[in-house]
Amino acid sequence: MYVRIARFEGSEENWDERIGEIRERMAAGKEAADGPPIKRSLMLVDRKNGRGAGVSFCETEDDLRMVDEYMNSMSPPGGSGARTSVEMFEVALDSDKL
Repeated sequence: MYVRIARFEGSEENWDERIGEIRERMAAGKEAADGPPIKRSLMLVDRKNGRGAGVSFCETEDDLRMVDEYMNSMSPPGGSGARTSVEMFEVALDSDKL
């Protein structure tokens, strides 16, 4: 398993609206036949400091590269702040698989 973590800063304070928009985008991408090969996604928010992170889980390193390319071609929704970093990791340990 592999993950891509994108961090954002400078988000507006209307988190509930942003969360709803991103939830809709995720659902649409999940249903699309040509959508990215994401197995699981998380959206992390720090409402107080206007920060967030998107975590995308993929089965293979090739899937991770495809997801990274797909995500890099998209713009975050308005008010979501600026992407400050993207990191990719192999999942070495997952408590669900112990």
